[in-house]
Amino acid sequence: MNRFSRAGLVAAALVLTQSAVNVAFAATADLPPLHQQGVVTYLSGGVGSDQSAALKDVMHEYPLVLEFAGKSNQGNEYLADVPVHITDMHGTTLLNATAHGPFMLASLPNGRYKVSASYEGKTQQHVVDVTSSGHARTMFLWPMQPDGST
Repeated sequence: MNRFSRAGLVAAALVLTQSAVNVAFAATADLPPLHQQGVVTYLSGGVGSDQSAALKDVMHEYPLVLEFAGKSNQGNEYLADVPVHITDMHGTTLLNATAHGPFMLASLPNGRYKVSASYEGKTQQHVVDVTSSGHARTMFLWPMQPDGST
């Protein structure tokens, strides 16, 4: 291989590497900030198509995925500003936070948890099992009136 062929291959490799870095940075830049509360690391958001897509791209990295929506005659509508409370089965609080969009992704130890979420004064509770062999995903869905209230 002559000197010019090697230079061309090196240049092509640099362009491909930079493109991959730019794509990874764009996805990371669209993610909401990461938060820590005790042993739980979490992020929440998903308002806007870019942030929603970025969250969906990283969901597989989190043991617990929560989704919040209101059900109306027109279909499901994503919700934001949903208070979330996660306890272990002994009642010890692990997370008390607000989901700032329709998705909350959380890393917490393997175990069984009670997850409570509230929207417009109506609380729902789900029990989830978090294991190292996969992730738990649960949706909180509130019925909504035609005027958008629950």
